[in-house]
Amino acid sequence: MELAELVRQRRSIRGYREDPVPKELIREIIEIAAGAPSSMNTQPWHFHVIAGEPLERIRAENTELMMAGAPLRREIRLHRKYEGEHRDRQVEIAYQLFDAMGIREDKAMRQDWMMRGFRQFDAPVSIVATIDRSLEESTVAYLDVGAAVHALVLAAWERGLGTVINGQGISQSPVVRAHANIPEDEIIVTCVAMGWPADDFAANDVKAARLPVDRVVSFVGFDD
Repeated sequence: MELAELVRQRRSIRGYREDPVPKELIREIIEIAAGAPSSMNTQPWHFHVIAGEPLERIRAENTELMMAGAPLRREIRLHRKYEGEHRDRQVEIAYQLFDAMGIREDKAMRQDWMMRGFRQFDAPVSIVATIDRSLEESTVAYLDVGAAVHALVLAAWERGLGTVINGQGISQSPVVRAHANIPEDEIIVTCVAMGWPADDFAANDVKAARLPVDRVVSFVGFDD
């Protein structure tokens, strides 16, 4: 698939079939992702691929903690509250998803929807991206990981797999660290839920709107 078409077609998948994803296919996707650019070729990323019983234990403990009102325990600095147009876009996509699922007026189902995120959307695979703890203060390292994760989700989409980049899935990072055997000298940055998209899951058809290019670009030094 042409890159432009791949980027335009890709969307976040939040409903999955139970079918397993072959280990070798995931390895192939990560090999492509590892070709992403990085500052001075530092390649700061690590990927921890979790499935089966360890992933089920993570889901169960995440759910238990979040339902009990436990505070978030992410390992990177977060922007706690979006405002202005950023908040508007956050609300817009939430309403699109609620409308697709028919739960906009159903408080209980909206609560269950939120918990799906903490369960990593019940996907058969979760890929946790980390960086070396020695790079904790390097904002460039986080940018590099973002480039690799974008390459990962595009490579997965090209092969028929769905993904969603999912910060909720690592909101209780100590739980993830324990069951995924992530070394203490790595910082958990984000995770990606992955699997075969469920054809009958309405939210999978939602494609978030993008701003017109004139809203996000400026040109300097060009002859009009």
